[in-house]
Amino acid sequence: MAMARPTSGTMIATHDLVRTFSTRKSVVEAVRGVDLEVDAGEIFGFLGPNGAGKTTTLRMLATLLMPTSGEATIAGADLRREPGAVRERIGYVPQGGSTDPAETGRGELVIQGRLYGMDRTSAQLRASEVLETLDLESAADRSIATYSGGMKRRLEVGLGIVHRPAVLFLDEPTTGLDPQARARMWDEIRGLREAGSTVFLTTHYLEEADALADRLAIIDHGQIVAQGTADELKREIAGDVITIGVDGAVEHVLQAVRDQPFVREASHENDLVRLYVDQGDIAVPNLIRVLDGAGLRAQSLTLTRPSLDDVFLRQTGRSLREEPAA
Repeated sequence: MAMARPTSGTMIATHDLVRTFSTRKSVVEAVRGVDLEVDAGEIFGFLGPNGAGKTTTLRMLATLLMPTSGEATIAGADLRREPGAVRERIGYVPQGGSTDPAETGRGELVIQGRLYGMDRTSAQLRASEVLETLDLESAADRSIATYSGGMKRRLEVGLGIVHRPAVLFLDEPTTGLDPQARARMWDEIRGLREAGSTVFLTTHYLEEADALADRLAIIDHGQIVAQGTADELKREIAGDVITIGVDGAVEHVLQAVRDQPFVREASHENDLVRLYVDQGDIAVPNLIRVLDGAGLRAQSLTLTRPSLDDVFLRQTGRSLREEPAA
C-alpha cells in the first residue's frame, strides 16, 4: 500500500551529503557535503560542469546510489532508511532515455503504471491522461521507433509522472532537442509545477535555468558554491560586465586595467578579459583611453548586464557555455 505523499513544505532536504568512490590508487570525493533544501511546487535547477558531482547527487537522491555519509529526506521519506518509500514518491527521467523502440507510447505508459501497482484498467486510464497532457494522443499507438526526438523526450517525461510522483527528477531534459522542441518541453515542465509536482532538474543550458528554475544551485568539485534565485545570484555581481577580446595580450591588458578605479573585478578566460564595473556607460570610454595609453587595442568589446554564465564563471573559474553536455 502506498504511503501518504506530502504536498507542501520541504520536499527535498539534504545535510552534509557525501559520496566517495575508491580506485586502485586513491579515494575520489565526488560529492563533498552537499546541503540542499527544495520546497514543494518548486522547479529547482542544478548546474555544474562535467565531473562536478551533479549527476552523482541526482542519482543519490533518486536512490540509485547509496550515500557514503550524510542525510537526506525526499517527500517525507528518509533516503537511507526508507529507500522503497522514496521510490514510490519520485519519478526519475534519465538523460539517456529508457523507452523500447518496438513498444508503442501507450504500451510503455501502461507497463510503467502496472509496475507502480495500478490494475490494468487504472493504468490504461492514466496512460490516456498522460498522452493527452503531453499532446501525444495522435502517436499513442505507433511504435516509439517512429517518434521524433522531442516526442520521445515527452514520452520519457510521461513515464516519470504516470504514477503522480510528489517529486520529479529530470536529468538534462532538453539535451539534443531543437529550439522548438526545447520550448515545448519548457511548457510541459511548467505545467508539471502548476499541477503540484516538485521538479528537480539538471541542465547545461543557462537560459533554461534562467527561464524555468524558481531557485537554483551551482555545484563544483562536489560542493555547492552558490544557491538562490537567478536574480539573487546575478545581483551578487553588481554593475555591468565588459568583455574584451585581446588575441593573446591577456596579461598586458589585465596589467593595464586591473588597478583602474572604475574596475571592481577583473578575470580572464582564453583570449577574453572580463571586467566587472559599476557603470558601464562611463567605464567604456575610460577603458578605451587606458588601453590606448598602454599601446593596446581591443579586437572586440561588449557591454552587458550580468548573466548566469557570469555567476557560473565567477564561482567556478570557467564558462558553462563551453561545457559540452554530459
